[in-house]
Amino acid sequence: MKPLPDICGREKETKAARALRDPVPAREIHIDIRSIRSGFASALHMHQPLVPGDGDDLRTAGVIGHLQYMMEHQGSGDNHNAPVFRWCYKRMGEFIPELVTQGCEPRIMLDYSGCLLYGLEQMGADDVIDALRHITTDPRYRHCVEWLGTGWGHPVIPSTPVQDFRLHVEAWQQHFLSLFGAEALSRVRGFSPPEMALPNHPDVAYEFVKTLLECGYEWVLVQEHTIEEETTGEGVRRPHLPHRLVVRNSEGEALEIIVLIKTQGSDTKLVAQMQPRYEAQGLSPIEIRGIGIPPLVSQIGDGENGGVMMNEFPDKFKAVMAEAGGTDTPPLNGTEYLELLFQSGVTRASLPAVQPIMQQEIWNRIGIGAGAERVQEAIKELQLENDRFHMEGGSWMNNISWIRGYDHVLGPMEKASAAFAEKAAGTDPREERYRNALFHLLISQTSCYRYWGEGRWTEYGKELCRRTMEIIRHDFQGGHRSR
Repeated sequence: MKPLPDICGREKETKAARALRDPVPAREIHIDIRSIRSGFASALHMHQPLVPGDGDDLRTAGVIGHLQYMMEHQGSGDNHNAPVFRWCYKRMGEFIPELVTQGCEPRIMLDYSGCLLYGLEQMGADDVIDALRHITTDPRYRHCVEWLGTGWGHPVIPSTPVQDFRLHVEAWQQHFLSLFGAEALSRVRGFSPPEMALPNHPDVAYEFVKTLLECGYEWVLVQEHTIEEETTGEGVRRPHLPHRLVVRNSEGEALEIIVLIKTQGSDTKLVAQMQPRYEAQGLSPIEIRGIGIPPLVSQIGDGENGGVMMNEFPDKFKAVMAEAGGTDTPPLNGTEYLELLFQSGVTRASLPAVQPIMQQEIWNRIGIGAGAERVQEAIKELQLENDRFHMEGGSWMNNISWIRGYDHVLGPMEKASAAFAEKAAGTDPREERYRNALFHLLISQTSCYRYWGEGRWTEYGKELCRRTMEIIRHDFQGGHRSR
């Protein structure tokens, strides 16, 4: 097994990298915000879990990337797509230099889970990592590519212990730093929540935003139906504008972060066929406090999944980037769009405010700052009165709960989390035993182990929780580690 990834012990380095920040993208772009009507931003989400798949016995099988498992079992199910998936993870490293050489100004945002990045390293896909590093660090291309931070193990935030979510965020930054360097990390300012999941319980949402702000993030991508207008609880009226996400905890303390809103559903075809470009062409600037703001159409989709993405996206992406550059509806990445707006006189305070869904019903009932006990009482009352009311958060699909029906997975996960917090959290993160325990904790919380509900994937999740418990029991309490 390849040495464990750099997911801890480099906290000072990541903090120093964040301190390097300056408006670099603004110096490298060639767009006058006053001359455009609208823009479009496309992001590719890339993820493969780490699974105990290297062997026939689940309790002893080595942990490998699922892409490697697919490559080694191409005769099973859809695993024959593995070579194409592998190329999908690399191909932006080919497309961006090709388009720049042709005189184009391409843009793309990339969201790679830490699990996938480590899986690629582990299987020896150095050409993929090298291609990504080239477009991330080379001054000729780096302004075209914006990396979005995410949770290292692809955890679903509303049902992941708050303290563990912070570990995922910090682990991703440290791993990214080890692969691409401090300057590249200094450019990572937007955050892409795994499964587009946004917590809506007041205290969880507050800690979510607090974690992002303390880890240096400036904005987050959210799904349109996971937020509501602040003070009214109504749906968002102008989703193509940046907003301020305002979160308040039970005690009334408030934080806010800028959000860009992903509209419509999560159909990968929207990104693969470059729908944001065509939607943007029908939009015009929206005036806020006397300043015309070009709207931005933002979309994210799986970057490897589905026939349209695998086969049609390359030619469509190249054609749209060639035709859209230099027009009044250009491609833009999230951070450069926001920097252009702020340079034009737009202020953060002037942006409209939103909050996580269903919070207004709580505030209408008890007011802001009523305390944790009263908030919980209000939640119970509202749940009894309205079977549609919930505090499970929102994600990329309205009909999926990441909590209900998953006790057989969430129970072991919560036990492993509690054991780690009690026994390992005070250990020096540079110690290998800490890294090993953290690694297993993070991969046990991958969303894939809940998404399918039952079967092989949930067995993977439970097995990884078991291993986490065994590692903690052996390395932090003494005793013999069983397999």
